[in-house]
Amino acid sequence: MVRKPTPQDKFSFGLWTVGWNAQDQFGSASRAWLDPVESVHKLAELGASYVTFHDDDVVPFGSDAATRDSILARFKGALDETGIKVEMVTTNTFSHPIFKDGAFTSNDRTVRRYGLRKVVRNVDLAAELGAETFVMWGGREGAEYDSAKDLKAAHDRYREGIDTVAGYIKEKGYGLKIAIEPKPNEPRGDILLPTVGHALAFIAQLENGDIVGLNPETGHEQMAGLNYTGGLAQALWAEKLFHIDLNGQKSIKYDQDLVFGHGDLFSAFGTVDLLVNGFPSGGPRYDGPVHFDYKPSRTEDFEGVWASAAANMSTYILLKERAQAFRADPEVQEALQAAGVYELAEPTLAEGETLADLLANPAAFEELDIEAVAARGYAFVRLNQLALEHALGAR
Repeated sequence: MVRKPTPQDKFSFGLWTVGWNAQDQFGSASRAWLDPVESVHKLAELGASYVTFHDDDVVPFGSDAATRDSILARFKGALDETGIKVEMVTTNTFSHPIFKDGAFTSNDRTVRRYGLRKVVRNVDLAAELGAETFVMWGGREGAEYDSAKDLKAAHDRYREGIDTVAGYIKEKGYGLKIAIEPKPNEPRGDILLPTVGHALAFIAQLENGDIVGLNPETGHEQMAGLNYTGGLAQALWAEKLFHIDLNGQKSIKYDQDLVFGHGDLFSAFGTVDLLVNGFPSGGPRYDGPVHFDYKPSRTEDFEGVWASAAANMSTYILLKERAQAFRADPEVQEALQAAGVYELAEPTLAEGETLADLLANPAAFEELDIEAVAARGYAFVRLNQLALEHALGAR
C-alpha cells in the first residue's frame, strides 16, 4: 500500500533528480529535461515539502544577467504558488569542461579563481531563497594519475576554498551551514575526501570548521563497500550531520542512484531506524529534511519519473513504520538487553574511578575468570532476525 507523505515528513528532492534527461556515457537522452517550474508543481502535488538545486539546474550555464533574473523570478513564483521551500542549494563545478581538473583544486589557478566566484555567487542566491544548507560535492576534485597532483597543495587549496566560502557566509551574516558530500570515485578515478571519515578529518583542519559539516549519500558510502548507517552515526556522534542524501545502491558498482530502498533494503531499514529512533543511548538526533538524491531510471517515461519520486517517499514512510514497531516491540527490548546493547553506554571506568584504581583492582584483571567471560554469547543473530522480521512486516 502506497503511503502518502505529510509536511511533517520533510521530504525534499533535487531538481536534478526528477528533471534528469536520462543521458549516460553510453547513450543519448531518453527523456527531455524537465522545466524546474513544472518539477516544483508536480513535487508539491506528490507531497514533497522542499526542493534543492545546483545553480545550473535552474539558470543555464552562461546565461546573461537579464536572462538569469527573468528565470529566477519565474522560479520564485512557482515556489510562492506551491508553498514549496528551498532547503539546500549547491553549485555545479563539474559539468563544464573548465572544471575537468576540478574547481577548488585545479592545477590551473585561473580555474580556481573562477570556481570560487561561481560558488560565492550561488551562496548569495541560497541566502536570498532562505536555504539553510549549502552542499559542496567535489566531483572533479581528484585525479586519475598519482603523479598529476601535489596532494599537499591540493588539500591546502581545498581548505582555502572552503574556508573562504565559510568566512564569507559568516561575514554576510547568512544563516547557512556548509555540508561536504564525500564520494570515493566517479567521475574522477579518485576523488579527494572520499568518505565520511576523510571529510571529518579535513573539517578539523578548517579555520571556519564550526559551520562545516557533512552530507553523506547512501550510494557514495556503499560504492566504497562501507556501511552508510555507520557513516551517518559517526557524523551524528561528531555533531556534523548537516544534511542527508538518500538513494539505492547495490554493492560496489558505479553510482546507481536508485530509488531509496531499491538497493540494499535491509541497510535502508537500518538507516531509517537511526534517523527516526536515534541512538539507543540517546544523544544527537537528525531532524533536518529527508532529501532524495536519486535518478529516475533511463527506462522510464515521465509517468515513471513521478512514480519513482512517489516510491522514494512511500518506501521511507513504510520503513519508518517498521522501525518504530521494531523499537517498541517488548521482545526486541529484551533482546537488546540480552545482547548488551544498553551496557555499552555504561562508562568503562565508573564515576570517580581512575585508571590507577582500575590497575589496583585484581578483580578486573588478575583474578578475572577470562574463560567464563569469553564463553558469553551475545545473541546478535537473534536480535538481527527480529530486525529482519520487522523490516519485512512479519511482526
